[in-house]
Amino acid sequence: QVQLVESGGGLVQAGGSLRLSCAASGRTFSSYAMGWFRQAPGKEREFVAAINQSGGSTYYADSVKGRFTISRDNAKNTVYLQMNSLKPEDTAVYYCAASMWLGILRTQYEYAFWGQGTQVTVSS
Repeated sequence: QVQLVESGGGLVQAGGSLRLSCAASGRTFSSYAMGWFRQAPGKEREFVAAINQSGGSTYYADSVKGRFTISRDNAKNTVYLQMNSLKPEDTAVYYCAASMWLGILRTQYEYAFWGQGTQVTVSS
């Protein structure tokens, strides 16, 4: 079992940057594949980025590729999402998720553990 707590959301102008953090409880964080998802009002939750257990492999949704970077620090039990060149369409609640399955996981159904979410609002 792992508990996840996101932080770092807020209000930013278009073109700005934010870094989200997701702190995980427990001593087996390095066993979990991690992902970031987001949900805008009235829309389905969508995949944003994923990272494997070691941090050596990452994958991004086309909509954020080149602007967002996912990373992890297994010594600190934390996964990050660096978001640059933010756009109003990036406005959403951002969730981190964890899975015991190996590799890069791109669908929400592959993740068993979820944080409570953090709001990101990008003004135009």
